[in-house]
Amino acid sequence: MADHYQTLGVTKGASTDEIKKAYRKLARELHPDVNPDPHTQEKFKEVTEAYDVLSDPQKRQSYDMGGSNFGGANFGGGFSDIMDAFFGGGGSRGPRPRTRAGQDSLIRIQVDLNEACFGTEREITVESAVVCPKCTGTGCLDGQHPETCLTCKGRGETQQVVRSVIGQVMTSRPCNACQGYGSVIKSPCRECAGEGRVRSRQTIDVKIPAGVETGNRIQMSGRGEVGAGGGPAGDLYVEIVEERHEYLVRDGDTLHMALEVTMIAAALGTTVTVESLDGPVDVNVKPGTQSGTPIVIKSKGMTRLRRGDRGDLIIHIEVITPTKLSKDEEKILRSFAEARGEKANEAHVKGQDGSIFSKLKGVFHK
Repeated sequence: MADHYQTLGVTKGASTDEIKKAYRKLARELHPDVNPDPHTQEKFKEVTEAYDVLSDPQKRQSYDMGGSNFGGANFGGGFSDIMDAFFGGGGSRGPRPRTRAGQDSLIRIQVDLNEACFGTEREITVESAVVCPKCTGTGCLDGQHPETCLTCKGRGETQQVVRSVIGQVMTSRPCNACQGYGSVIKSPCRECAGEGRVRSRQTIDVKIPAGVETGNRIQMSGRGEVGAGGGPAGDLYVEIVEERHEYLVRDGDTLHMALEVTMIAAALGTTVTVESLDGPVDVNVKPGTQSGTPIVIKSKGMTRLRRGDRGDLIIHIEVITPTKLSKDEEKILRSFAEARGEKANEAHVKGQDGSIFSKLKGVFHK
């Protein structure tokens, strides 16, 4: 009795996948279509028999226990796997279409914060596949059309009877004359070489809605690549990349701005005009404002996508402490401290009451 494991070149502990892989490799080398030599055909029969036994759990168990060799050509359930190894599952495939749908395309464009907030329109130039203007997608020269393949009679495949261990088998393969299309282009279009499409640069108008942000994609149906044979075009996706603003920081629909004020202005209070996306805005800094205090300007933030309303603009106050003082300035500050009953070097440790921590949490950490 032949050693089926040795025949396939695998160990006794080989998995089902390993057995199938080894069989397919040997079968492709030994199949009668490749090697018509009688000795090779006999070897192919042995390999097929070994696979039939080892690929079936019950047959393999009996074989390992020294049972029947399962000789002959009783392929049983293993026959479909054998056919898969050569013919990809068997069955008629028919001619494959020349016309196929095109692929989607992706292009990224940069927008500034103002454009992202209020929306805009852009002209973009893309290089893509378009229908060939010469043949209008047929791939043929001078108004001609593909002709039925004489080799396969339009079926896109040819059939052949081959001898195997189970007798004569009818096989189907893509027609070599027409590459499986079932038709041939005798005179290809010189512009597209029979593809039915050519590369071309085109300008497209893109409407960018208010409220977009980095990562948002605008889908433009039918503006992607035209398919082979002049097939329907895919979609074009325009992906938004938002540019960094000079002093405004975006957090979703909220805008943040840091505003530096002098120690005197923070103590006495003041009104400061700042430039927002809507133009000049007056910011009222109340007397005694502390560093880190947020001032909320309603509805001056980003537009909410597909809603139209606006988020808020939050001004974060940063009190500037002088780093260099003249002798006169130092004297004045010490007198000021004495007038308030404070010591010049006075400081206190503050507990986690949530004040400073809540103000700082999440600010500019994006």
